[in-house]
Amino acid sequence: MNRPRAPVLLVALAAAALLARVAWREAAPPATTAPAVGRVLGEPAPDPGFARARTPRGFAFPADHGPHPDFRTEWWYFTGNLADRRGRPYGFQLTFFRHALTADRTPWASAWRNRDVMLAHFAVSDPEGGRFLHRARTQRAALGLAGASAAPPAAWLRDWRCELVAPDEWTLHAEDEAYALELRVRAVKPLVAQGDRGLSQKSAEPGNASYYYSGTRLEATGELRIGGTRLPVHGTAWLDREWSTSALGPEQTGWDWFALQFADGAELMFYQLRHADGSSDAHSAGVYVDAAGTVQPLAREDVAIGVDARWKSPHSGADYPARWRLAVPRAGLDVEIAPRLADQEWTGTLVYWEGAVTVRPLNGRAPGVGYVELTGYGARAR
Repeated sequence: MNRPRAPVLLVALAAAALLARVAWREAAPPATTAPAVGRVLGEPAPDPGFARARTPRGFAFPADHGPHPDFRTEWWYFTGNLADRRGRPYGFQLTFFRHALTADRTPWASAWRNRDVMLAHFAVSDPEGGRFLHRARTQRAALGLAGASAAPPAAWLRDWRCELVAPDEWTLHAEDEAYALELRVRAVKPLVAQGDRGLSQKSAEPGNASYYYSGTRLEATGELRIGGTRLPVHGTAWLDREWSTSALGPEQTGWDWFALQFADGAELMFYQLRHADGSSDAHSAGVYVDAAGTVQPLAREDVAIGVDARWKSPHSGADYPARWRLAVPRAGLDVEIAPRLADQEWTGTLVYWEGAVTVRPLNGRAPGVGYVELTGYGARAR
């Protein structure tokens, strides 16, 4: 696996659903045959020709913003909270996943063939309008229709694209008939290496890990279109970059991933890996970053998460947590986290919940906003 923030989930997950697909398509209606997260992330076994994440490594930029073809999967994962000029809130998710079908990097004789499949997810949450708009596309990385590049660092699927345009700045573009987003996001704090100097261990098996870094606070400006209305927007965004070859351990069925940004300039990321009985895995981990940029690693025992409400999906029947109390005594945090919109569930080939949240302090600290990703609940419901 490799990115319980979320993100890893989709990646490997999605990958399995992509393997045989050549032409792009939008997400299908909900299907009761959607695969279980743990099962998909554990199959098939990776080609031994792929590299594995086994030891810490130093990140090198801008090279590490680009693709890592020696590894089986990776993603460029952008989420954020925006507001228009009137202060009306919106959430967004734009994510690109690369999945290699083979470790063999010998050039194909035909330009129609390629070793990689690309997946992209694009969503906008409109809490005041009660709308969650989402689309998924898949495409083989052939003929320039989809892919990832090193110079400039970029990932794209047809007209959906993220691209590094300056050392700390990305442009994001995605559009659908019903909605579109054009953003420029700029890091205002240093990138954070997750885990042990960038090595994020997901289970006890050696190599069952990823290389993982985050942009915990990005300033976002641009334009959102919903229907025929174009809205200048601004806010904050989050970037997760992760690459790996391994999958979840057999005892792990999903995760709850929290990425929170506080008004006082601090951030928190924590992913809680779950077992089939709902208990948390010892490899759950995260970071707290204070306003000055000091990074404090967090282990499972550093974070207490309680569920105060639940939401049952009318689409998939999955039963999700819907409000949390999260405390990190070492960081002086005690907060309540609530979805901006109850229904922010992805339905289609993959079923998971990911959406914008608000953060209310319970001990006098600053309020905040964030994103939460929940995986594995749909499979259990089915």
